[in-house]
Amino acid sequence: MKRSAGILMPIFSLPSPCGIGTLGQAAREFLDFLQAGGQSYWQLLPVGPTSYGDSPYQSFSSFAGNPYFIDLDDLAADGLLEPADYQRIDWGDPQRVDYALLYEKRYPVLRLAVERLLAAPPADYAAFLEENGDWLEDYALFMALKGENGGISWDQWPEGERLREPNSLAAAKTRLAKELDFWRGVQYLFFRQWDALKALAGAKGISIIGDLPIYAARDSADMWADPKQFQTDEDLNPVEVAGCPPDAFTADGQLWGNPLFDWERMKEDGYRWWLRRIGFQFRLFDVLRIDHFRGFDEYYAIPFGDKTARNGRWKPGPGLEFFKTVQNELGKRQIIAEDLGFLTPSVRKLLRDTGYPGMKVLEFAFDPKGSDSEYLPHNYPRNCVVYAGTHDNETIEGWLASAAPGARRYAKRYFQLTRREGWAWGVMRGAWASVADLAVMQMQDLLSIGAEGRINIPSTLGGNWQWRMLPGQADGALAARLRQSMALYHRLPAPAAPKKAQNQEKTPGRAKRKAGTR
Repeated sequence: MKRSAGILMPIFSLPSPCGIGTLGQAAREFLDFLQAGGQSYWQLLPVGPTSYGDSPYQSFSSFAGNPYFIDLDDLAADGLLEPADYQRIDWGDPQRVDYALLYEKRYPVLRLAVERLLAAPPADYAAFLEENGDWLEDYALFMALKGENGGISWDQWPEGERLREPNSLAAAKTRLAKELDFWRGVQYLFFRQWDALKALAGAKGISIIGDLPIYAARDSADMWADPKQFQTDEDLNPVEVAGCPPDAFTADGQLWGNPLFDWERMKEDGYRWWLRRIGFQFRLFDVLRIDHFRGFDEYYAIPFGDKTARNGRWKPGPGLEFFKTVQNELGKRQIIAEDLGFLTPSVRKLLRDTGYPGMKVLEFAFDPKGSDSEYLPHNYPRNCVVYAGTHDNETIEGWLASAAPGARRYAKRYFQLTRREGWAWGVMRGAWASVADLAVMQMQDLLSIGAEGRINIPSTLGGNWQWRMLPGQADGALAARLRQSMALYHRLPAPAAPKKAQNQEKTPGRAKRKAGTR
């Protein structure tokens, strides 16, 4: 990577008018803000459909797009909705996402749009279904069956559907034909809007950084459709599940509950499942952050059924061979390794051997005793990505307000923080001034927002993934201030002709927005 900068801003946090951020006008305006502010990257959280708990890291599919991100105004511009279909609905607090309200009110609107879409399908609709059939058919059937079964997890469905017996699946496809059409249509609409936004980003010189969770969710089309990729018993229950061991912050560790991969079986067929998954992500994104990089060196396995992570044990992951296979099959790609947490010498070696940039988080740097942490900017290599904090951390203002007094004093001295400049801007200045090739800041920190802007508190349910920016907050004055910092620290993008979106001819939904698709 060249010396550059970007902003971490989830799509759900954009100030779209219908309860959640979308791929519509607010996203296009955010691209304008990034360009005006001298940014080269927009980093997202995972964009898949969320399940229980609303976490983007627990998705019903590794391939599908989140239906909530489909912009309703753009559907109206395409002739698939009337303004009265959605503008009279109370979509809740504009500063927080209400997922229960969205679940209740968004799908009836999308059903109207899909019904009108399928009354006269666009010319490229059949091609979209064919190009994405290797995942879309299983996903559509999974969602249709989930709806028929009251939303319960697939491992509680009737045996024939749970075990994917051919006769049961054939009967379900006939019985649920209209529902299958709906879920296919929703994905077409998502990817049509995604393609348009991705092309616009490319034209503006903005690269998009995607985020790939290492694990698939247990209640997902991924596990239901291909359980042999996971460590399961004869009843398709996980043998062990994922998490993290106890540490100074969590006495019981973290019990994520995701099924673990059967790495030995995956190795036998050359990691084909993973190649499909990563290859698909690079049809959507220019750069990919791979979450929990340590799990490819060693992964923590917790006995299925345990209530805490205390009894887990470390097991060997696929190691460097896996990443060599990815490069050999997919070519050299831009990947960021999420290498946070306790790092063993073998994890550090794996990072060096892959050549991927790791992550540095400033909020981890300031021990109250003033120790010389690897997260302090003067210790960075060039080949890294620096964050003040990630979606799992406090905002800068929230962190400094709650930090131990010694850590706060140390940070204030280190960055020479003043209230006149703003604490958040002083810390970001330290990141931008560092030698790290890429510096990515959270949008909340550009706005100097406190603890109310935190995206997620790990190992908690409720209140997460909800923060939203208000209309007008990302204004021209903020972009100008940001651009001045980029110029000062030589992070402005190099002048160049607008680039084309990468692999645009291969993206999942190739249609452009057009009027009169009803």
